Amino acid sequence: MKQEKIISAYNEARERYAEFGVDTDAALAALKGVSISLHCWQTDDVTGFEAAAGQLTGGIQVTGNYPGKARNIDEVRADIEKVKTLVPGRHRLSLHATYGDFGGKKVDRDEIGPEHFQSWIDWARANDMKLDFNSTSFSHPLSGSLTLSNPDDAVRNFWIGHTVRSRRIADEIGRQLGDKVCHNIWIHDGSKDITVNRYLYRSILEESLDRIFAEKCSHVKDAVECKLFGTGLESFTVGSHEFYMCYAMKHGIMSTLDLGHFHPTEEVADKISSLLLFAPEILLHVSRPVRWDSDHVVILNDSVAMLAQEIVWAGALGRVNVGLDYFDGSINRIGAYVIGIRATQKAFLMALLSPLEKLRAYEDTGKYFQRLALLEENKALPWNAVYDYFCLTEGVPAGEDYIPEVEKYETEVTSKRL
Repeated sequence: MKQEKIISAYNEARERYAEFGVDTDAALAALKGVSISLHCWQTDDVTGFEAAAGQLTGGIQVTGNYPGKARNIDEVRADIEKVKTLVPGRHRLSLHATYGDFGGKKVDRDEIGPEHFQSWIDWARANDMKLDFNSTSFSHPLSGSLTLSNPDDAVRNFWIGHTVRSRRIADEIGRQLGDKVCHNIWIHDGSKDITVNRYLYRSILEESLDRIFAEKCSHVKDAVECKLFGTGLESFTVGSHEFYMCYAMKHGIMSTLDLGHFHPTEEVADKISSLLLFAPEILLHVSRPVRWDSDHVVILNDSVAMLAQEIVWAGALGRVNVGLDYFDGSINRIGAYVIGIRATQKAFLMALLSPLEKLRAYEDTGKYFQRLALLEENKALPWNAVYDYFCLTEGVPAGEDYIPEVEKYETEVTSKRL
């Protein structure tokens, strides 16, 4: 009965959108091609699988202690496999270097290799997923306040070695899975208080990056990620937006824009068209900051909606790599995954369903009242009926039907993780 209602609602929505010149079938076909890179660290609170995994450092903080956190690599994979059954489309998985299959042995960050991620490659192939990768500079005895920008050669060389190895791992993943891997570099480097020699630290970081990228990795899409500030390092961030944007443009690699890494009054969406004029591709980390970079679960808010609009309206779906980046330990972690993925998809669907030709015609002829009025009316068009139909055709729960599925998994699986 519900299936019939979803189909009926979709047919009505298709007719309504057709009145505005919008093809809902074409929008769904485009949405199916939007592959979101899921973040493996939501299910285990960024713990990873290092033998001596300790407290999170480097400005990384997960709040909450909801029961059911994944405790090992098998549980992380089981959780992600469950998530896949609750969201439509085909998606990727983003790994951090600390999530290797180390077999309980101590493997330091500058010793990791493709062999520690072979089981992930095999798992991804078996589950019809592609992978992305991130070097990991935080939560290590040598993390401190400075890693790749550290004047101490021994410390800096350690992190250069780690990042070089991370890119090699990403390259091997891409080679085996037949798809380029986004490798993202984010470091927390900075200072808690006033810094006198900012130029020095940034020049050291530039030199470190030059050494890292000297080795060509043909199966990798390289990216560098900026941040406004880090917790405990509030006064100076070495890898600022301006630094990484300039470095990325100079060397032909991607800038990574994280929604939580800018001033609260900035909208990341406004940066996309400018970057795309000068860069072939960019990488996004979709998050939800609340007063600071607190990595709340992504919801369908104005920032995410504008982000998707800017990408779709610029015709840049094929040039923007979209990943999620949040970690919430205060609620059911699988539910947190599903909410965030669906919210991001809904934002893209709403953008794809926009009456763009009519809006552009109004704008081109100076009819700004009409443009604003249509933008407002567009918000109330039945996009949710189209999304429900997408879920139905993809064989996943539509509407709120995923809630009891998450509850069932909690009863049968995660609640037993004592």
